[in-house]
Amino acid sequence: MRRVRLCQHTKDDGKLCGSPAMRRKNYCYFHLEAVRRRRRLALMARTRRLLAEAKLVIIDLTNPYFSGIIRYMEAPRTLQQAIQYFADEQVCIDAVASLRWPDGPECPHCFVKEPYYLAAQKRWKCRSCRKQFSVKVKSIFEDSPVSLCKWLPALWLLVNAKNGVSSYELHRALGVSQKTAWFMLHRLRLVMKRRDLAFKLGGNDAGPVEVDETFVGGRVQNMHKSKRVKLQRIRGQQLETNHLNKTIVMGMLDRELRQVRAMVIPNTKRETLQNQILGEIKYGSTVFTDEHVGYDKLRDKYVHEIVTHTEEYVRGQVHTNGIENFWSLFKRMVRGTYVAVEPFHLDRYLDEQIFRFENRATKDNPLNDADRFVLALAQVANRRLTFAELTGKSGSQTEAEPF
Repeated sequence: MRRVRLCQHTKDDGKLCGSPAMRRKNYCYFHLEAVRRRRRLALMARTRRLLAEAKLVIIDLTNPYFSGIIRYMEAPRTLQQAIQYFADEQVCIDAVASLRWPDGPECPHCFVKEPYYLAAQKRWKCRSCRKQFSVKVKSIFEDSPVSLCKWLPALWLLVNAKNGVSSYELHRALGVSQKTAWFMLHRLRLVMKRRDLAFKLGGNDAGPVEVDETFVGGRVQNMHKSKRVKLQRIRGQQLETNHLNKTIVMGMLDRELRQVRAMVIPNTKRETLQNQILGEIKYGSTVFTDEHVGYDKLRDKYVHEIVTHTEEYVRGQVHTNGIENFWSLFKRMVRGTYVAVEPFHLDRYLDEQIFRFENRATKDNPLNDADRFVLALAQVANRRLTFAELTGKSGSQTEAEPF
């Protein structure tokens, strides 16, 4: 007769269990859950020990009002290493979770800590509300069928490519459709948008602030005749200059902080320009502008210096070359990589260029590709952009004519 191996575990009363053991395992069903529980506790203890030993890196941004304390992983340093490192879905989940929840996972529904992990489903379950959630919930990745193995390399490419990444390039590199790549890039640009906009630039003890505006769009002489006629009919104007069909962008650069504020504005009237300056720059700051008439009467609240570009571009420390450097980088990105940008999407492209401009490597702030990636990845939580919002079909955005 076939022998049945008995379980050798001891019950609470000190006697042997005596029940048939599992095949190939000396565990009975009675003790199997206890064994699994001990293994989970051992794994949790090991994870806590590793997290306690993990290095903390402080990325001191050029903005002294905001310093990101980010839990640092054994991160890749190059794109090739990043692709290899994030090839495993579980590694991606651990990386996002460690930056999103530095003190351990937290339920995004009831904010109770220490949920238990469902390894087979790669998600957590809350002990309080009993809801399940993944690392994508209430983040920029929410409701996306695209794996994190593709999201994270895409983020690495976008934050480190000086001239941006086109949707067709991402489509070929990741093996997704061009429409999916375009949607992914716009969601990642929302991650790159600054959060700490409550403080104003300049100040009595700070450096000067350069202010300038520029026009973004195609040239009239390069347009097809039918498009020129359409724009003329819509706007009711003769397109005799290169500015009538373009989108106006205003920018401000704090020389000391190396921070940029840029936004799309409807016109270059005095009221529009000076309202933006009053909202972004502290009273009493030193402001450098060109000779545009919209900047007159700023002396009432600021130390205003003007450089007349018809006569000179630099007069001592008075110039706007810093913000014009930003415009050159931005236009090179738009014309060379993205080619055609709709006006109602232009703010996101500005956010993308501002992120790279403010976090570029300098002697005082020697950031590298991995630092920029970790900084952006730490901002994915509590940000959401749906396709309806992006395309203006949800009512949150208004339609605008292309330039």
